[in-house]
Amino acid sequence: MAKAIKIRKGLDLKLKGKPTQTISPVENSPYYAIKPSDFPSMTPKMVVKEGETVKVGTPIFHDKYREAIQYVSPVSGTVIEVKRGEKRRILEVIIKADSEFTFETMDTKGETKEVILKSGLWPFIKQRPLDIVADYNKIPKAIFVSGFDSSPLAPDFEFLLKDKKDALQAGFEALAKMTEGKVYVTIETSSKGTSVFTDLKGIELHTINSKHPAGNVGTQIHKISPINKGETVWTVNAIDVARIGSLFLTGKVDFSKTIALTGSEVEMPSYYTLISGASLTNLVDKKITSENVRYISGNVLVGNNVGKDGFLGFYDNQVTVIPEGDHYKVSFTEGWLAPGFNKLSNSKAFLSALLPKKSYDVDTNLNGEERAFVVSGQYEEVFPFDIYPVQLLKAAITNDIDKMEKLGIYEVAPEDFALCEFVCTSKINSQQIIRDGLKVIEEECM
Repeated sequence: MAKAIKIRKGLDLKLKGKPTQTISPVENSPYYAIKPSDFPSMTPKMVVKEGETVKVGTPIFHDKYREAIQYVSPVSGTVIEVKRGEKRRILEVIIKADSEFTFETMDTKGETKEVILKSGLWPFIKQRPLDIVADYNKIPKAIFVSGFDSSPLAPDFEFLLKDKKDALQAGFEALAKMTEGKVYVTIETSSKGTSVFTDLKGIELHTINSKHPAGNVGTQIHKISPINKGETVWTVNAIDVARIGSLFLTGKVDFSKTIALTGSEVEMPSYYTLISGASLTNLVDKKITSENVRYISGNVLVGNNVGKDGFLGFYDNQVTVIPEGDHYKVSFTEGWLAPGFNKLSNSKAFLSALLPKKSYDVDTNLNGEERAFVVSGQYEEVFPFDIYPVQLLKAAITNDIDKMEKLGIYEVAPEDFALCEFVCTSKINSQQIIRDGLKVIEEECM
């Protein structure tokens, strides 16, 4: 029987543009990219050069300091460009895909960890503390998998995984071999008894009420088995568990994924099947209702602005398109004097508080500049950890390692502070502050 978890704090952002549960066709992209920026704290060392041909699963670069972790091509084709930034930092490796894919030969009969490393699927396994690609030299005390995503307009994992139960079971069996502890899976309370995860073996199933950030694996770790200094846990997205399982069932690496195209500016929000790292050009072509929009790989809280010609992020299962907020709101109907029927806010100051089920069309306008960072109680309303969020952020800003450790830095990741960032009247970039703090911890304490 599943164990129930309850959280009282959080906030659901009800936005327009939820996808219908249909999978629509889309023409394959001719271009794909692998972006080192998707993997914090990883220093890439190129394995191939421009002009070389690659197969699905061919290593493109590896971690300079952990060479066994390979970052491989999701398609077969030709490496046409290695984009570099300042100090020759690699920004993107762009591959022009073949019309028909060829695959690297895989041997899945070896040790589980070695198979996953050689396949290029290891980067899908992340660790806490630090929220980076997992250290294969460590044995985690547990592995956590969130069985749903509670973020705005998120894809429905039950819909995406309903036909992949065998792959899920194989994936969980592989994960169980790499920990001496348990493999925890958490699903929404509403899915109890009907979830694709219900009858799977080798996992400990929990249910949780669904107010965001209930779907964040960090929230689930904190409520089930908090991380202490010196401990390590691994996390894997449920969709990627099925990907790992498929490797052991078929002997092939499959980087295809069904993603949700969402947002108020999408004419018909729906699901589309494409390949990790794909250019968004074909995906969004003739599907957007206006011109001045932002293309986000991911959701509105933690996704990246990649542009119409950008590429799908390695970990992203969603693309969101919303209006740009680059116009001044000076009229009575739009500005701060407006009654706020159409204003999404956690504050009770607007009349939208009387319409709890209303969905909103939001843009990217911050409605102000950065202000003094004070204790206001806003963060605590949406932050379900037993941690003082403002004090932790201030410790991270000042690089105070002792305070960061005492205040819970080992438990958190930037995404855990996304709602804090949303409700913050000080306009503080909380997620980047936490990322910088984790970098300090990694360099000084790990």
